[in-house]
This record gives sequence, C-alpha cells and structure tokens, in this order.
Amino acid sequence: MSSTKDAREATMVGRRTDGTRVRRPLSPHLQVYDMMQITSGLSIANRATGIAWTVGLLFLVWWLVAAAAGPRAFATAQWFFSSFLGILMLFGMTAVAWFHTLGGIRHLMWDAGYGYDLPTTYRTGRAVLIGTAVLTVLTWLIVIIAWG
Repeated sequence: MSSTKDAREATMVGRRTDGTRVRRPLSPHLQVYDMMQITSGLSIANRATGIAWTVGLLFLVWWLVAAAAGPRAFATAQWFFSSFLGILMLFGMTAVAWFHTLGGIRHLMWDAGYGYDLPTTYRTGRAVLIGTAVLTVLTWLIVIIAWG
C-alpha cells in the first residue's frame, strides 16, 4: 500500500540540481521564481500590471461618473487628475497599459507557438521593457504637445 493519500502528490516531489529532494508547490509561486531572470520578472510584472490596470480602470469609472453627475463632481475629478499625484498616477497607468499590452502581444506569440527558444524569449522580454519606456514617453510627449 502506498504511503501517499493522493496520487497527485507523486508529481510534487522533485530533486534540486545537487540531488536533494524537495516538495514542489502545487502551482508556480514567488518562492519558485528566480527574480534575477528576465522571464520570471516579466511574468510577475505582467500579473502586477494587470492588477494595477484594474485599479486604474476604477479611476476611469470615477471620472466618467463624475462627468455624468454634473459640473461640480466633474470639477473635483478634474482637480485630482490635474494635481501632481493625479498626473503621476496617469503617467504610471500609461506605463502599465503599454507594458500589459506589449506583454499580452508577447503571450499571443507564445500561444501561436512562436518565441519559445531562450534567445527569442530574452529578446522579446527586452523588447517589452524598451517598448514600454519608449511608448510611455512618446504618449506623454504627445499629451504635453496637445495640452500646450
């Protein structure tokens, strides 16, 4: 008779590179990832930006509801979004939107079966980071020119 109560437990036992036995978690978690790898860092950042994007959408809903509620409510929302904190948040949300979009395109490539080899994975990871920076700055340059 087996000492395991659940057959799935057999898949949770593994060995490190030095041969010592370890119990694997049921799903990948922060303790499994090596944060110095670009793949792990971008994977975690993609999840974090998804959460940040959701929070940012709550601010968009506030702005839309304030616009529908009348001039006084809209003026309050506009005051917040034009404050230093509001502009900082909008800049951050721009970066989050671009990162999540570019990361999503990268994942679509993977879903289609492209880009799994290690050099391509690192190249597309760097492209996501560089693309996020460039597109965020470009977006804000356009915003500043349009406001000016």
